[in-house]
Amino acid sequence: MLRPGGFDQATLTIALSVCDTPELCFVTKMVHGLAVLSGYDSVIPVGNALITSYYKCGCSVSGRQVFDEMVQRNVITWTAVITGLVQSELYLDGLRLFSLMRRGLVQPNSVTYLSALSACSGSQRVIEGKQVHALLWKVGIESELRVESMLMDMYSKCGSIEDAWNVFESAEETDEVSMTVMLAGLAQNGSEEEAIHFFIRMLQDGVEIDANVVSAVLGVSFVDNSLGLGKQLHSLVIKRRFSGNTFVSNGLINMYSKCGDLDDSLSVFRRMSERNYVSWNSMIASFARHGHGLAALKLYEEMIRQDVKPTDVTFLSLLHACSHVKLINKGQELLKLMQDVYGIEPRTAHNACIVDMLGRAGRLEEAKSFIDSMPTKPDCLVWQALLGACSFYGDTETGRYAAEQLFQSAPDSSAPHILMANIYSSRGQWKEREDDQENESDGSE
Repeated sequence: MLRPGGFDQATLTIALSVCDTPELCFVTKMVHGLAVLSGYDSVIPVGNALITSYYKCGCSVSGRQVFDEMVQRNVITWTAVITGLVQSELYLDGLRLFSLMRRGLVQPNSVTYLSALSACSGSQRVIEGKQVHALLWKVGIESELRVESMLMDMYSKCGSIEDAWNVFESAEETDEVSMTVMLAGLAQNGSEEEAIHFFIRMLQDGVEIDANVVSAVLGVSFVDNSLGLGKQLHSLVIKRRFSGNTFVSNGLINMYSKCGDLDDSLSVFRRMSERNYVSWNSMIASFARHGHGLAALKLYEEMIRQDVKPTDVTFLSLLHACSHVKLINKGQELLKLMQDVYGIEPRTAHNACIVDMLGRAGRLEEAKSFIDSMPTKPDCLVWQALLGACSFYGDTETGRYAAEQLFQSAPDSSAPHILMANIYSSRGQWKEREDDQENESDGSE
């Protein structure tokens, strides 16, 4: 079938269409080589198929190279590469190419516009999103349901919930997808009560409630503060048979945890037929959040035995757990493991956890040395962790140093003055406290 002379362009494009995972990238390269040998690489449909296949296989550099080398391109060519860039989370590159496409007088199709909106969502570029919205209005496809849903999603993810709501309200018709997008947007932008009211409206209007809707509602912090409402949602999950949905179960774990009900949180986790890394992270975080550090570490060991790869979020929860139960050596061991074995570089939050862990144990000089050894400049979160420990132990000298650094990182923050006042008070240094308060007053004028 793949012998030179024994295939045509249709065979090549069909073969490429099934190459859509990283494991099949070598097959895409083989087919690409055959296309070059047979001269089909200059045929637009084959080039388009190569671009699509390379991006789906995660070979974005090869996909872009095929595009750059194509002498002739059509709208499908441009759409394939823009969509591929967006799927590879190269959002700004996707937007730049979309702009270049329009300058080249190639008219985008609806799929191109949807990819451009996804690029705006991913990069949170609301200005560019509004420009795409204007183009959609100009070509007359802004009222298509899937376009409206994508517009709502874009505005929501860019933090412009009012614009998302305006799109929803002006829609000629809505469906379950658009209503779910709007609900998720309200939840993600802190409009908790509006999200709950919107969900109730969906129920009253007889909208088909699916697992995605329930998952979005479970993400509302308003639900987290109301165990009664959370249990009603859990009853709905059982009634609609959504318990097998991993995302819904993850939401239930978080909901029960934030309500302080660890037993039900663990019960949901144990009953899951399939768990992803988010499931494990959620349960480990639940234990750490409520001070059950040893339980968090034990569950982490079970996670490793199940061959689930930990993420930076996993280690963040574990460091919190070690901090609360003062397992200093274990925390330092986990930080090293995170870097050396899993190749995860610590974020500010991880470093702040280490400082907090050392500080809680009274090892303030060691905490300061750790900060000094950091490869990146510490930010306010790190200095606040050190200053908090100094406040607890009444260490004036280290506290003053941390306060100065914190003030430089966050000059508008009142935290350094409040914590230093606590340190001075605990040591009976009333004059120093008064001087610090005067300096704060002078700085605010």
